[in-house]
Amino acid sequence: QAQLRESGGGLVQPGGSLRLSCAASRSISSINAMDWYRQAPGKQRELVAVARSDGTTRYADSVKGRFTISRDNAKKMVYLQMNSLKPEDTAVYYCHQDCVITIEGCNPVDAWGQGTLVTVSS
Repeated sequence: QAQLRESGGGLVQPGGSLRLSCAASRSISSINAMDWYRQAPGKQRELVAVARSDGTTRYADSVKGRFTISRDNAKKMVYLQMNSLKPEDTAVYYCHQDCVITIEGCNPVDAWGQGTLVTVSS
């Protein structure tokens, strides 16, 4: 299983920007989807953004137009550019990969990083 490590979290004012990074210890080229999740205190973990191996992306309605997910397979990196941040974006953000694409299908991996805290406050 790949090791994932997030970085880039911190304290930012409302309206500000942060870029989160996720470094993978193994190749992510064959990973079906690299994802960003977040979990705020007292709330369930929610899917924020998805970057599929075919280049498509999708986002939670709450972050559409503000967040951009990208993946650099050569560098084994995934990023989440967060703009126009709101206090409601405050959460621990987690990097995740779902499965490895094979001829037979997609082999589950379900790997998680340790999380990085984003705090949006004045």
